[in-house]
Amino acid sequence: MTLAHPFDDDKLREECGIFGVYGHADAAALTALGLHALQHRGQEACGIVTFDGQQFRSHRALGQVGDNFGDPQVIGRLPGRAAIGHNRYSTQGEPALRNVQPLFGDFEFGGFAVGHNGNLTNARQLRRDLVKRGCLFQSTTDTEVIVHLIAISQFNTVVDRLIDALRQVVGAYSLVALSNEGMIGVRDPVGVRPLVLGRLDDAHILASESCALDIIGAEYVRDLAPGEIVIIDELGVRSLRPFDQRPRRFCIFEYVYFARPDSKIEGRNVYEARRRIGAELARESHVEADVVIPVPDSGVPAAIGYAHAAGLPYELGIIRNHYVGRTFIEPTDRIRHLGVKLKHNANRAVIEGKCVVLVDDSIVRGTTSVKIVEMVRNAGAAAVHMRIASPPTTHSCFYGVDTPERSELLAARHDVAAMARFIGVDSLAFLSIDGLYRAVGLAGRDAARPQYCDACFSGAYPIALVDQDGGDNERQLSLLTQLA
Repeated sequence: MTLAHPFDDDKLREECGIFGVYGHADAAALTALGLHALQHRGQEACGIVTFDGQQFRSHRALGQVGDNFGDPQVIGRLPGRAAIGHNRYSTQGEPALRNVQPLFGDFEFGGFAVGHNGNLTNARQLRRDLVKRGCLFQSTTDTEVIVHLIAISQFNTVVDRLIDALRQVVGAYSLVALSNEGMIGVRDPVGVRPLVLGRLDDAHILASESCALDIIGAEYVRDLAPGEIVIIDELGVRSLRPFDQRPRRFCIFEYVYFARPDSKIEGRNVYEARRRIGAELARESHVEADVVIPVPDSGVPAAIGYAHAAGLPYELGIIRNHYVGRTFIEPTDRIRHLGVKLKHNANRAVIEGKCVVLVDDSIVRGTTSVKIVEMVRNAGAAAVHMRIASPPTTHSCFYGVDTPERSELLAARHDVAAMARFIGVDSLAFLSIDGLYRAVGLAGRDAARPQYCDACFSGAYPIALVDQDGGDNERQLSLLTQLA
């Protein structure tokens, strides 16, 4: 599997951001703004579905939010006081319009639209069964499985049909849905993916992160609980807990990298969590050095925390160019080799002659780390020590994150010493998994009762990998994950 663009950073990628508004005259415009704030969670495609009390309307397109919803005429064609939206990050093959969400269908009970963040780990099995029953799939997303399960459900109400469908799926998911009767938000029973509830005057908001509430001036109310369904209609907000209670397993990598640093999720400010992560990293693996430099932008909060805890100066030794498009043309191998410099350039003034601590959030394949280290050395660094603000990424994620096959993960193939040689650093150290748990407010990881999903570090998958266990190999399941 390759990244969506050869110049893209060697990072794990969240695949979806979801947003919904109920009870506001500018629902579509607010949804577009919310999706803009969640652009980091999905950059390949976006869509909005609205309902005006009589008719559903939608606009779905490839590309980013500003390119597709910046035109007032587009928003003008989406009337209604209720809207849901979705950002998608596609990572396998060419993005296709048929896979852009929210998905919509006309049912016996009326219209129904749904946007999904996550991955169903039994989607392949369910899809085979549904096709045998005569269901005709229009996309390659696992989200469509939910739509068909709702369609064939024998229950009467929209909510009961949705509950019936979700009782049959296995996986990690947060959903926003829109029907004739109202808006619905759902988190999976262990709460892997985030979803927050907000309020703007008399309107109610659902969003993947609180930063999407901030952009429209909405008030953060609370996170949805794992396994919770909220129904939002003219009567207000109702909450249901139809699933068996299970231990919470929120994705700990949200604090490391995925979420925007100005967001508050699961009751914690992401920026402060990342600063604490950097401080723990310094306490565990400090090395004599002259300066601490972040790999921008994701390494910045951890580097600040590291520098403060280590008593070292913090400097912007690598400058990021934020104006590089994902479609930049690569005409020759020579230009392709210079790709990392399109996004990053060393600031020689603060590097030359210095012993440098480079702080980054994670190492996936390690290919970008090699280029960053080479750049810093070419700028005159006397020594380069890399410190990683998370444990080694040794396992693939099957819960809605773009992850390479395990065989492509550097930490799955090499120990730390071999990784250091591969990257070309004088030393390399990772935050321990106990240190990560301490940084987010726990004493350490209790193997018997972990509080988060940390499968990418530990291999302890909290939700059954049904398709994989049933004979589909890791490669096949990983591809399905990316189509979510």
